[in-house]
Amino acid sequence: MAEKSYKTFAEFWPFYLREHSRPQTRRLHYIGTALVIALAAIALATQTWWLLILLPIAGYFFAWIAHFRVERNRPATFTYPLWSLAADFRMFFLWVGGRLGPELERAGVADRRS
Repeated sequence: MAEKSYKTFAEFWPFYLREHSRPQTRRLHYIGTALVIALAAIALATQTWWLLILLPIAGYFFAWIAHFRVERNRPATFTYPLWSLAADFRMFFLWVGGRLGPELERAGVADRRS
């Protein structure tokens, strides 16, 4: 079956959450996103610009482990790179703020822990 084509981020968002249905997948994404934020902050604070090269490595390393080993699906980054990046940060900050559960529920994700 062909993959559905998403025309807006609002359409893409529930799909993204369903592709991250397992708590371990989301946790690995949180680690990668937190590392990206920390590395960017350190690079800016210390003006150590070469650290910026590590941002995609830190982010993708944990995310791709999550998709290939835990979730066993194809990362949405391959088809929707910018929306996936935005969704990673949205998911992270909703989780940090304790507001991810209702989003997961609306997307039909059964396991809403973390």
